Amino acid sequence: MVRPDTFHEVREHLAGLSDAELEARFWELSNTIVEPLVELARTHTSPSIERSVLMRMGIDSRTCMAVAAECEKRGLLGHGAGHVVLVCMQVWECDAPAAAARLAGGEGWDLVAERFGGAR
Repeated sequence: MVRPDTFHEVREHLAGLSDAELEARFWELSNTIVEPLVELARTHTSPSIERSVLMRMGIDSRTCMAVAAECEKRGLLGHGAGHVVLVCMQVWECDAPAAAARLAGGEGWDLVAERFGGAR
């Protein structure tokens, strides 16, 4: 069975778009596809899941417990404790264990709150 070539017909609505417009459309569609997954992750996580994520990032158990507990207390658990650590890693230009240690020591939570829209 030979499948008919419909490429030109199917892409007609994209033919007049520039590269920048195509890229914008790509990211719009990507965000639409991923949005339900992000919502599912936000509503179906727990401190133990987030500690597990942090441990897989190379962070020791005691620090994982402190960071996950603080994320839960501040209403950030739905953003992901690993995401919180990642934001700090990028700002502080350090590895995950160092960023998590600084967070566990109380540093950087204002930065995290600013990044995630002023979570408590």
